[in-house]
Amino acid sequence: MSTSNRIARRAFGPAVFVLLAAAVFLLPTLIKAQTYSSGQPVWPAFEGWERNEDGSFNLVFGYMNDNWEEEPFVAIGPDNNIQPGGPDQGQPTRFQPRRNRFMFRIRVPKDFGQKELVWTLTTQGKPQKAFGSLRPDLVIENVDIMSETGALGPGASSPELRADKAPVIKLDGAKTRTAKVGQPLSLTSIVTDDGVPRTRPGQGGANPGGRGRNPAMFPPYRVTVGKNLGLHTSWFVYRGGGNVTFAPDQVKAWEDTRNGANSPWAPYWNAQPFPADGKQTVTVTFDEPGTYTLCLRADDGALTTDEMVTVTVTR
Repeated sequence: MSTSNRIARRAFGPAVFVLLAAAVFLLPTLIKAQTYSSGQPVWPAFEGWERNEDGSFNLVFGYMNDNWEEEPFVAIGPDNNIQPGGPDQGQPTRFQPRRNRFMFRIRVPKDFGQKELVWTLTTQGKPQKAFGSLRPDLVIENVDIMSETGALGPGASSPELRADKAPVIKLDGAKTRTAKVGQPLSLTSIVTDDGVPRTRPGQGGANPGGRGRNPAMFPPYRVTVGKNLGLHTSWFVYRGGGNVTFAPDQVKAWEDTRNGANSPWAPYWNAQPFPADGKQTVTVTFDEPGTYTLCLRADDGALTTDEMVTVTVTR
């Protein structure tokens, strides 16, 4: 018997020791039982506000989808509206799993004052609200965005990192397209970046389950606290209810913290080398007719930039 086991028996007695051992053994199962693949609500979130150079402001919103797989579709209308001035103010209608930060911005005038914008989102029959305002304690800057995803890491005080600029996206072709069900549509983008933050060898160690750690000590249910670096792009469905397939498979834009996930928040994840000319092409295939908004997110590991393409799909 190990020294730690003998100490535990002396301190608590045999019965309590058995209970503690059982709890440790069952911990992965207990935690897994508290997660859901589907059937849970989506919570809108107000992230904060930004100042614009012309004196106006951006109210920034995101959301938390309690599901790990289900992506609810909620059409613009009574169940998905922003007031006053709505119901449509650019919010998503397709909700990716788990936490999705800084998803869209609503510009408000410089005389917005103490007014509020309220995003009401109803899923699973449960209406939830997020209240956007110019509360002084909710102002956000680039350094706050980096901090929210844990991208700052040990270099938080670096002047170079604090001067990071978000990637720049140029889409090849029109931002409004047409396609037919089952026929792949090509989308080409060119992404440039300032090279900050720099990818660090073995950077996955920034996460509790990351590179350099013993995976037996940090199993898949442990939540990561940081984001791995490296320029990458992600296409995902921002609006639209049908099934959409991207090829090649895309890096997840949502915070998937599980081991083996193709996600910057996952242990051991490393960005693939980015093309020297910044040019990438994906194909997208739709299973159902309708109007879809696809979002391309370029992420340098600290800051992101989004561009949208609207596709009308017919049979």
